Amino acid sequence: MAAVEMPEALKPISWLAGRWKTESGCGKYPNIPEFQYHEVLEFTCIGQPMLNFTSTSRHPEKQTPMHQERGFLRIKPGSHQLAFIVSHNFGLTSLEEGQVEPEKQQVVLISTSISRMSFAKQPSVKSLKRVWKLLDPGTLEVTIYMETDDTPLTEHLKAVYTKESQE
Repeated sequence: MAAVEMPEALKPISWLAGRWKTESGCGKYPNIPEFQYHEVLEFTCIGQPMLNFTSTSRHPEKQTPMHQERGFLRIKPGSHQLAFIVSHNFGLTSLEEGQVEPEKQQVVLISTSISRMSFAKQPSVKSLKRVWKLLDPGTLEVTIYMETDDTPLTEHLKAVYTKESQE
């Protein structure tokens, strides 16, 4: 496949483009035991003012699939405004909006809408917040916060990723 030129509009988030991998993801939440995971994140450009997104996590010992996400990170051209539309394999779809903060090389997204399938597991997810922060050109820190029917917005996932390849 031929390389695609990244649109000028994506310049503020171009540092996300590529494949990122972690070996040290940690999950926690008040009503579940702490857990570890391995994950691969991919942000790819196909020439539009957005990055296509995939996330696949696996159990660190068994290598069995855990969580998956697919979506689109769209930037409003000429701005630092972002919209992230993502579908989760456990029956949730979220629309998250926020901004890229170029001076901090950070993206902060907060859910504005969450939909779930009728038979999704309880408790219901009510809110999500994501923070992607570039620690250095090859290192990305990701923190995800979650609110459910039972628990206020609380840190749920945290991992440091190494860039495996450019987009």
